[in-house]
Amino acid sequence: MVNVIINGIAVRVPEGTTIMEAAAKAGVTIPSLCYLKEINEIGACRVCCVEVEGESRLVSSCNNLVYEGMVVHTNSPRARQARRINVELLLSQHDGQCATCVRSGNCKLQHVANQLGILRNPYALDLPNNQWTTTFPLYRNAQKCIKCMRCVQFCDKIQTLGVWGMAGSGGRTTVDVTYNRRIKDSDCVLCGQCITHCPVGALRERDDTIEVLDALADPEKITVVQIAPAVRAAWGESHGLPREMATVRRLAAVLRSIGFDYIFDTAFGADVTIMEESAEFLQRFSSGELREYPMFTSCCPGWVRFVKSQYPQLTKYLSTSKSPQQMFGALTKSYFAEKIGVSSEKICCVSIMPCIAKKAEKDGHIFGKTNDIQDVDIVITTREMDRLIRSENINVFSLPEAEFDSPLGIGSGAGVIFGATGGVMEAALRTAYHTVTGSNAAPDAFRAVRGTEGWREAEFDLNGTSIRCAIASGLGNARKLIEAVLSGRKQYDFVEIMACPGGCVSGGGQPIPFEQNDQSDVRGELLYKLDRFSPLRYPHENAEIKVLYNTYLGAPLSEKAEELLHTDHFSWTMPLSLGLQSQDTEDTTIQFGHGK
Repeated sequence: MVNVIINGIAVRVPEGTTIMEAAAKAGVTIPSLCYLKEINEIGACRVCCVEVEGESRLVSSCNNLVYEGMVVHTNSPRARQARRINVELLLSQHDGQCATCVRSGNCKLQHVANQLGILRNPYALDLPNNQWTTTFPLYRNAQKCIKCMRCVQFCDKIQTLGVWGMAGSGGRTTVDVTYNRRIKDSDCVLCGQCITHCPVGALRERDDTIEVLDALADPEKITVVQIAPAVRAAWGESHGLPREMATVRRLAAVLRSIGFDYIFDTAFGADVTIMEESAEFLQRFSSGELREYPMFTSCCPGWVRFVKSQYPQLTKYLSTSKSPQQMFGALTKSYFAEKIGVSSEKICCVSIMPCIAKKAEKDGHIFGKTNDIQDVDIVITTREMDRLIRSENINVFSLPEAEFDSPLGIGSGAGVIFGATGGVMEAALRTAYHTVTGSNAAPDAFRAVRGTEGWREAEFDLNGTSIRCAIASGLGNARKLIEAVLSGRKQYDFVEIMACPGGCVSGGGQPIPFEQNDQSDVRGELLYKLDRFSPLRYPHENAEIKVLYNTYLGAPLSEKAEELLHTDHFSWTMPLSLGLQSQDTEDTTIQFGHGK
């Protein structure tokens, strides 16, 4: 243990503790912009600099360790002046039009500048050029970038994709897409984790709320909205709603007050996905098709983009089942349209998703269409929905809860847990067990797939047959798992992968906590709690699912089900990773260019 003094407060901390961590233990907050524990500890912003007695220079507190007898002043005149100058210099190359920024009120730079009392900047404004596509689901504004390196480090260390890097030199150094690529030509999987870890508004999703408002205002359109399972775990955060009030039924009431004609639950689509995917797994497993490699889940479009760009040889092992979003859209434009007696062209299907990759998924050539009809018309993230609610001046505290519409509004607890890592696997196994044995396993019989570890394994007995399962969340963990499978070190039958650490609850379209602390455990536990207390925990017992199959689809994997609910993953392409494009990448000189 080490004894140190922070602002006159004596504190005892373990060896290897940083000054910032020691200060936190003493109840002292040191501001920072670039720091991400164990990911980005490079002191790039210099906002966290402090004065240490005996040291001639200020030191960054995020990556300097304490030592016995160290005396630290976090807010001395020298430290305050340096912090102020550093922030003023950042502001001189930052588009400070906060009124039109999606992160206004939730911006670390804005917060630090306000704390320092910066009312004017002595340095002239010198903004870099900003060139970027307006159509790609991920949007970057170079004029807001503060070069903190968070996006670079998270994409490289956690997601192992290296989409972002540094370009230019000296005062013109900036962040850009690596290897002189345009973003739409890169192997970006649209996980959106760079957005949720950006401390300012330099990265955001493409905003599609105007499209929603236009559809709502069109008297010729019937607007149908679906709410993804993970959205219910987070939507109230940015409105200050306590979790016990931020229910999905209160959200349904909010959306009804906005003007949507029909409010549905994507958990219904998840139930359909379970019916199809579990049947597909049993068919492929029993046929011997999975002797070499497992069947991989396909409901996460970020993961699908990853495997097609990094390991295209495994594309044929992806489940052909569409994601819950796309299944719901296909059924809305067919089954539901027939139910209400309208043509599919009159229906505008809107999805509220925790993910920006869903924006690309709905446009994905044949993947996003059924018989040349767009399954889903508009996708907005949880954050976009929150902005839409505020624009309508809705008091979310005052609205009573409302029910979903029928017949696509009832989902099981198994459908709800799709939003947490391991949830898809657990849900599929519940129904697969019933299909094989004719009876239900205990609802929590497959809970071994749950957990916070990035790569987990479980093995289950399915009527005398052992099923080897694996679950991974975060693409770095997915890469490790795949490499182990390809090398023969690991053998599985069924694998679930989510692109975002913790699953959809931490998706790239979810609300961004101001302190940017990991919310996946809290949000995931809420979904499991909803499942635990749900009166319906098995998709095959969902009355509306039974009616769907009995009157319309026939059975899982039927000709009608294949037409509406399955896809061809080879019908669209992804840019291959540079490692696959080149035979020798070790000596490649990294170049950077404009991501327009």
